Amino acid sequence: MKVRNILVSQPRPQSENSPYYDMQERYGVHFEFHQLIRTEVLTPKEFRAQRIDILDYSAIIFNSKNCIDHFFALCKEMRVAIPDSMHYYCVSESVANYLQKHIQFRKRKVFFAPNNKMDGLPAIMQRRPDDKFLMAVADGSNDNVIQMFASHKLQVKPVVLYRTVSNEFAPEEKLDYDMFVIFTPAGVEGFRKNYPDFNQGERIMACFGAKTAQALRDAGLRVDIEAPSAEYPSITAAIDAFLKENHKRIR
Repeated sequence: MKVRNILVSQPRPQSENSPYYDMQERYGVHFEFHQLIRTEVLTPKEFRAQRIDILDYSAIIFNSKNCIDHFFALCKEMRVAIPDSMHYYCVSESVANYLQKHIQFRKRKVFFAPNNKMDGLPAIMQRRPDDKFLMAVADGSNDNVIQMFASHKLQVKPVVLYRTVSNEFAPEEKLDYDMFVIFTPAGVEGFRKNYPDFNQGERIMACFGAKTAQALRDAGLRVDIEAPSAEYPSITAAIDAFLKENHKRIR
């Protein structure tokens, strides 16, 4: 089977130097970009049902830029004025820098994990034991991160700000792709809702992350391309290797 049309379940890359565009040129394939999931912020009524007062906390933990946008949007809608004294702990430097979109950035109140992972935050948080921590999360988030903080004797209260929902195609957009590239277990669920009667056959399923691969297998689908691996640390490298071999076989 010659691979021609590929659906990537992410936003279209802004950079012209994206590996996807390079592969498109070299192998004569077409990449389409469409997120299979999207997030929507809770209503104020849904938020208040959790009985959490944001102003009872002196520090907020963010794990994504998306989470930051939802937090400040919800605060604005509920007319909650965040004090200048609030501390912000972020999973990475890029997420921390994104806060400048919403607040006056001061290094003394914005902190980030040096390893760009949540497990890098406890050492920083322990330097300010008087902080009372609130962590912004999505509906359905697992408790592993909260348990990780607890193992460091840090009490962190999760608060749900938004939910993940399927981002459905318009009927005219639902093309017959030869390859699907999926990045999260939630993306697998979005795929199933978009293609409820999907018969894989020779179609190629590519994924990033062990949990995504397991979600695909649990859905009864065959995983043909999986990253990261020792040979292919990125999904684009894995797809490139597959297309190179596919191109060679078809010729």
